[in-house]
Amino acid sequence: MTLRYHDGQRLVQDRFDSRRLADRISQRVARDHVTDEDAAFIAARDMFFLATCDAEGHPQCSYKGGDPGFVRVLDERTLAFPSYDGNGTFLSMGNVVAHTAVGMLFIDFEGQSRLRLNGTATIDWEDPLLAAYPEAQFVVRVAATEVFPNCPRYIHRYRLEERSHFVPRAGTQTPVPGWKSRDWAQDVLPGPGRGAPS
Repeated sequence: MTLRYHDGQRLVQDRFDSRRLADRISQRVARDHVTDEDAAFIAARDMFFLATCDAEGHPQCSYKGGDPGFVRVLDERTLAFPSYDGNGTFLSMGNVVAHTAVGMLFIDFEGQSRLRLNGTATIDWEDPLLAAYPEAQFVVRVAATEVFPNCPRYIHRYRLEERSHFVPRAGTQTPVPGWKSRDWAQDVLPGPGRGAPS
């Protein structure tokens, strides 16, 4: 496959004489499926950035975190990840309902490498994978359309100090975030069975 460059991207490429390089990168590294190497890279990640936009094109970018492997590669064209309890605005997930195109950016800060994956997202409120993710509200599946590595030279080297203790885990009571105890939130929190702790 090749990456689809629009007129705006071509304009900037031509300004900096990178059209030929962009075409070569598209031909050599872009693909429409997840390779075994990509799958292993994704399975080792405990976070990614998700880009979405609404029906009018207004963007959102969100951080999604979990334990390593919380994003599952189901086959060479399909990924799945859980949506855990958040602040209830559902900015990104609501965008998925309105406009299914998404971008996912996976970064290994210690190994200094990254992978981009673009695709079409869907939400199934009764997805069979829901049981595999403790406390997940629903599961998002992404049909990959473009998969490609990115130049890693500007990735800063970070080391993991501690994983979030708010990530839901089987057999563990997930703590309630402090903001849910504040006066301004108390009377509008979802009730039991609708995403709030019981």
